Amino acid sequence: MRQIRVLVVEDSLVFRELLVRNLNKDPAIQVVATASDPFEARDAIIKYKPDVMTLDIELPRMNGIEFLRKLMPQYPLPVVMISALSDKVFDALQAGAVDFVAKPVVSDRSQLEYFIKSELAVKIKIASTAKIGNLKRTVSPNADASLKSGDDMVIAIGASTGGTEAIATVIQEFGANIPGVVIVQHMPPGFTEMYANRLNDKCRVRVKEAKTGDRVMPGQVLLAPGGDAHMRLVKVNGGYQVECKKGPKVNGHSPSVDVLFESVANVAGAKAVGIILTGMGGDGAKGLLAMRNAGAQTIGQDESTCVVYGMPKVAYDLGAVRYQEKLPDIARRTYSILNNMQREGD
Repeated sequence: MRQIRVLVVEDSLVFRELLVRNLNKDPAIQVVATASDPFEARDAIIKYKPDVMTLDIELPRMNGIEFLRKLMPQYPLPVVMISALSDKVFDALQAGAVDFVAKPVVSDRSQLEYFIKSELAVKIKIASTAKIGNLKRTVSPNADASLKSGDDMVIAIGASTGGTEAIATVIQEFGANIPGVVIVQHMPPGFTEMYANRLNDKCRVRVKEAKTGDRVMPGQVLLAPGGDAHMRLVKVNGGYQVECKKGPKVNGHSPSVDVLFESVANVAGAKAVGIILTGMGGDGAKGLLAMRNAGAQTIGQDESTCVVYGMPKVAYDLGAVRYQEKLPDIARRTYSILNNMQREGD
């Protein structure tokens, strides 16, 4: 099997050598070059033609985000960001990076080595399968003003690799009349609150990081907090709320899309819409099938617009997806479904 050729861009000599040594221990990965700033990185890309690049955000001479914006039009390349806890990582994802890892704040070398081998190496392997440039944003028609949402409806969304931009594309088309939305996006702890705040500034709906007891109501999006808790939909006093409880990982994730979707199937049944977006693996597929079997309408992102056609493919192959749509058409399809449900309920 051909090794994944990696370029490591990191200005700290000590951390750079640590990255190289530990990544090269993985038989599937070969670090073919390193660079300490974007100018060295550009030359290395031309010379070594890497399959994947790891990139720090804070670099000398030019920051990683500016470099990405200049690089992607000329040399489209899967990039994994290595980021401290900062919302700048979302600028990097918007500029074209495939994914990111949170740089651990530890001085213990064994913990750093574990992070490189268990987290970064996995993200590199996923990035090597990604399609670059598929999340070009197009403008859909404005939200349907005739829709009248009740508190008994809910929209559940799940995503992973490539999902931050995909989710933004969908919910930026939602208006204040949309039913309550609950989302699981695989993301490290700390980043979900920043991501929610960022979306809240850009969208017509209110977006916030969820906490136990938050009501699910029209015009509001609740994003599951990253970390070690699963988010579930629960019914309280005739309305919906979310519950965030610690629990073991499901499908390797906490929060898990499957856990959310299965709770929506159990609690909301046919009064729900499930949407599964770009991501590696199969998390969410069985939960989406449970939603469809409970009478919910389900949508899967199509292969051509996915960064990684993993989660939606598994869901489609299981028969969990009723409507398969290109990313720019998912919001339109959602409103079409909701209008049909409204007419049937009148």
